[in-house]
Amino acid sequence: MSIWSRIAEILSAIGDGVGSLLKALSPRRPAAPEKSVAFTIGMIALGAKMAKADGAVTAAEIAAFKQVFQVPDGELANVARVFNLAKQDVAGYDAYARRIARLFKVKSPVLEDVLDGLFHIAKADDAIHAAELAFLADVAAIFGFSEAEFTRISSRHVAGTGDPWMVLGLEPGTTFDVVRQRYRKLVRENHPDRHIAAGVPAEMIRLATERLQRINEAYAEILRRRAA
Repeated sequence: MSIWSRIAEILSAIGDGVGSLLKALSPRRPAAPEKSVAFTIGMIALGAKMAKADGAVTAAEIAAFKQVFQVPDGELANVARVFNLAKQDVAGYDAYARRIARLFKVKSPVLEDVLDGLFHIAKADDAIHAAELAFLADVAAIFGFSEAEFTRISSRHVAGTGDPWMVLGLEPGTTFDVVRQRYRKLVRENHPDRHIAAGVPAEMIRLATERLQRINEAYAEILRRRAA
């Protein structure tokens, strides 16, 4: 049975009752959490909550959501049902974030992928609103990321904060040896091949690829400034 068939099965069992979605998810950690129904439903639900964080769900945000999730055409209706249920669910976004966090180790690269996906939805209407940024900061904290780590993650997305030092999570003027060590560590942690080997879904691999591109660009910019 495919993951989408299992999601359809869950939806048939809970119907359209508001508040039923979260209760339908098992709290146990599966052997392969990236491929689990709990992770997929949790991500869809968080995406829906993210889209509504500023008070309204726009067409651009829905389009961005579809970019993050490569859903088979035949399963769009089931994903739409999860999305719409989550928008009106009495459970807050923090409940879904905690459910996803329990599936992984603290600060897992997959959790950073989740944040990148949520940022992608948030900036779909060309602006990240204060309520959306607060939402993202709260989710990051639930995932175990510090404020400094959240600043590093957000620097890849928030206009005007793409400072290369910030992207690498370093203070300006850090010695080159430390910069190089940090860069190599981030490349190892974020390389798409590592995600592929772990069986991470295709949409998460795409986010990791984009994140690695930002890391490479930041490192190249620091090298350029150093040589100038």
